[in-house]
Amino acid sequence: MPNASLTRQVDLVVIGSGAAGLSAAVTAAHEGLSVVVLEKSAVMGGASAWSGGWMWVPRHHLAQAAGINESRETVRRYLEHELGDHFDGARIDAFLDAAPEMARFFHVQTALTFEAGNTIPDIHAASPGAGTGGRSLIAAPFDARQLAPTTLAKLRTTMRETALAGMPIQAGSDLSAFLSATRSLTAFVHVAKRLVRHGMDLARHGRAMQLVNGVALIARLAKSADDLGVECWTSSAARRLLRHDDRVAAVEVDTPDGLVTLQARRGIVLAAGGFAWHTERRKALFPRTPSGREHWPLPPTSASGDGLSLGESMGGQVDTSLHSPVAWAPVSLVPWPDGSTGHFPHIIDRGKPGVIGVLANGQRFVNEAGGYYDYVDAMLKAVPEGEEVCSWLICDHRFQRRYGLGISRPFPLPMRHWISRGYLACGDTPQALAQACGIDSDGLVDTLARYNAAARRGEDPDFQRGTTPYNCKQGDPAVTPNPCVAPIERGPYYAVKVLPGCFGTFAGLKADPHARVLDHDNQPIPGLYVAGTDMASIMGGFYPAGGINLGPAMTFGYIAGRHVARQ
Repeated sequence: MPNASLTRQVDLVVIGSGAAGLSAAVTAAHEGLSVVVLEKSAVMGGASAWSGGWMWVPRHHLAQAAGINESRETVRRYLEHELGDHFDGARIDAFLDAAPEMARFFHVQTALTFEAGNTIPDIHAASPGAGTGGRSLIAAPFDARQLAPTTLAKLRTTMRETALAGMPIQAGSDLSAFLSATRSLTAFVHVAKRLVRHGMDLARHGRAMQLVNGVALIARLAKSADDLGVECWTSSAARRLLRHDDRVAAVEVDTPDGLVTLQARRGIVLAAGGFAWHTERRKALFPRTPSGREHWPLPPTSASGDGLSLGESMGGQVDTSLHSPVAWAPVSLVPWPDGSTGHFPHIIDRGKPGVIGVLANGQRFVNEAGGYYDYVDAMLKAVPEGEEVCSWLICDHRFQRRYGLGISRPFPLPMRHWISRGYLACGDTPQALAQACGIDSDGLVDTLARYNAAARRGEDPDFQRGTTPYNCKQGDPAVTPNPCVAPIERGPYYAVKVLPGCFGTFAGLKADPHARVLDHDNQPIPGLYVAGTDMASIMGGFYPAGGINLGPAMTFGYIAGRHVARQ
């Protein structure tokens, strides 16, 4: 921590300690620069630590090693089709060139090693160039004992709603084992080992130490930063940027020891996590948000627009022309016993066979097994103006005990307390469930009758659920003929209310292919860089694949760190 009586000089200052900020910091430090990372929270990691951790990194080296060799033009064609008029060729090209370099650099040169998601398809299979696998990466599991105690103390823990007693569970074989533990001896042994290990870690360390998902990504980046001498100041908010000789050259920092001025010889990177918790920006930019409080962000409250405001103060401009300003995700509100309210992201449960989403009229409105962004986008379009934007996920007892619904976990974990707290609605019949939710009863009964008639044959003529590789990946391969479709007919019936939420924001500062912030004349502002959700999304406000936030965040952090060091 700094001495408040001194002005410090370093080569690079990074504002924000999520994946984008730490990517820039580690890259620059590896090039020999002195780096300080500023984090206004008491813990580091931001929304990245709470994420699933998957990164969209086309043509990465692990895919190529597995024999998945696709051309750069194929990936580019997919993005051209998905983004349409919002396709930014210069930045897309910079991303496609640098993304595999970034992955190889971190995997070989740092403590951040990856595992490949070579069977994870892109979301929209009908688009030309859509990938069926080989474009996804995730940080390898990490033993937090490798971190220095001071760094471990600053590491954000996994999001409470997505953890099991504080233990993160990784999508894929890890999650499948938890869902199959009562039916498979191999899965039971895996789960038992994980739980015993976690219990010992809680007793000894007070937190999970076997890390996966986003928290493993941040832990590995933090270990890499430590190895390279990067300083991370927590509880240290950047208050003001300062110019010198027509370049951004310093930042005033509010630290626990007082105000400190950090002079940056090479540059400053803005990576503070976007504006998901900035009420006024949400009110101005989000749809169906008259007060700015109608949506429920998944990032920590520290993602409140600091990077955008700092960039604007130096002449940067926020790009609000994107297709969507926000990376939608369906969420349900979790009432915790301490009186707080959490946000559960409905990413996995929607694709399993035996659940549908309905509006207040009791009718379906979307292919529930599709992308999480697409679910909320369809909900916003389907709900009439003047009505609350919401839907309900509906299932029967068999589904809830097999897969769980939202935060109500599957068997053998209890679920009755979620009913008593009001999170989970319950009814012995569809009519009773509709009454409990405030859904039109006749509409729900008709919807279930129509859905079940086709579902018994494994079909979904209304929304073609289970007909794309992405759908099937979200389903249950043990269910045939359609892994995403099963009837809903064994009461009691359950429902959870789903609201618009987000993984973060797409609208951000305009930047060039070198991650430099652009002024109102579209010229780079000397000394000022941006990455992550502080940067206007290269996806133009669309969501073509899982990991399109973290993949570009890591890549443009790498681009920024490299450009600062090599200019």
